Amino acid sequence: MINLQDRSYCPALGEIEEYVGNPIFHQFCSEIKETYHLKEKIEFSSCSWEKGWNIKFKKSGKSLCVVYPREGYFTVLVVVGRKEKDSVDAVITECSVELQQIYGQTKEGNGQKWLMIDLEESGATYRDVMRLVEIRQRA
Repeated sequence: MINLQDRSYCPALGEIEEYVGNPIFHQFCSEIKETYHLKEKIEFSSCSWEKGWNIKFKKSGKSLCVVYPREGYFTVLVVVGRKEKDSVDAVITECSVELQQIYGQTKEGNGQKWLMIDLEESGATYRDVMRLVEIRQRA
């Protein structure tokens, strides 16, 4: 089993997938890569908030989302900035109660909300995250 805190060893996506142990992780990463025609970037974060290996998905230098692996599930960070805010506000009432709560409870700083969304199944919240990533990509 890999150690996501070990900076000296960069795990491959397949190893991270094995660590997470949830087929939704593979589905999510594949869908992002295929939809936006990009490759993942596995990076080590030293920030005290979320230290360890994560997966970044960027398009034309812009971060679409960051995936933080966990055992059994994963967390997706989607930043809603000034450019995305109106679009997200327009659809948030159509989103799952879970995502509405996350959006409502996340404090805004510098015109941004950093939404941390846990995914462990491919239900409504999964679809909502994909919708947020799409809004982010278009903005």
